[in-house]
Amino acid sequence: TQRPVTARMAAGTRRMGALMASLYTARQPDGQGRIHYTDEEHGTWRILIARQLAALDGKACDEYQAGLARLDLPLNRIPQLGEINAALMPATGWSVAAVPALISFDHFFALLADRRFPVATFIRRRDELDYLQEPDIFHEIFGHCAMLTNPAFAHFTHLYGRLGLHASKEERVYLARLYWFTVEFGLLQGEEGLRIYGGGILSSIGETAYALSGKPELQPFDLLEILRTPYRIDIMQPTYFVLPRLDTLYGLEGQGIMAAVAEARRLGLRPPRFAPVAGKQAS
Repeated sequence: TQRPVTARMAAGTRRMGALMASLYTARQPDGQGRIHYTDEEHGTWRILIARQLAALDGKACDEYQAGLARLDLPLNRIPQLGEINAALMPATGWSVAAVPALISFDHFFALLADRRFPVATFIRRRDELDYLQEPDIFHEIFGHCAMLTNPAFAHFTHLYGRLGLHASKEERVYLARLYWFTVEFGLLQGEEGLRIYGGGILSSIGETAYALSGKPELQPFDLLEILRTPYRIDIMQPTYFVLPRLDTLYGLEGQGIMAAVAEARRLGLRPPRFAPVAGKQAS
């Protein structure tokens, strides 16, 4: 079933869609590095951030809330990338990089390996407020950048980029599931209960309500199970994986992840818990 959500992005799907045709054109910075948006585009940002902040009350993890406070995002306009870098760099050494709407696998992984998070510098149209096939600047900044102020999350994302940069095409398909069920759609067992840390949920009005509704299956974080779990990018996920704490990400190391990828390839995928798209296979 299709549902209203924001951009769906995972390594190997929306973000790295070199063969897909983008419906949007990223904005280019001027000579001073500033990107100029229209009043309507700033208005779209105002709508998105106001309703998502309200939707996340009591649902986002403490680490995200702390990062959001550190970013101090403007409520009435789209922020400049330099403003985001001024908060990220002192926190974890990360920065953001302006990219076109869709970039290649190699470009994506190279940026993460260099501690630079790709941000497509366009914002969705008003008729696509609730569902967008491509990651826009709201998804990238509001959904992801706050978590990049957290050392454990930043460490894991950097490690992921380095692994992906040197992985084979076949290995990248499995790594995509790790990104999907953590960076994009990860849940965390916080001190006050289940909380959200994945950017695909944090930036989505529909997924925010659904993820903690009791409807999806919740599984404890298990690297091998994640690598073997299929997903579809155009439905509410039937399964989420729950980290016991964010520092668990520090315990993941490259050799162990790639060994798990090899084992997942040997064992094969779990049966999907959703209907396939006609003519397509699940990821």
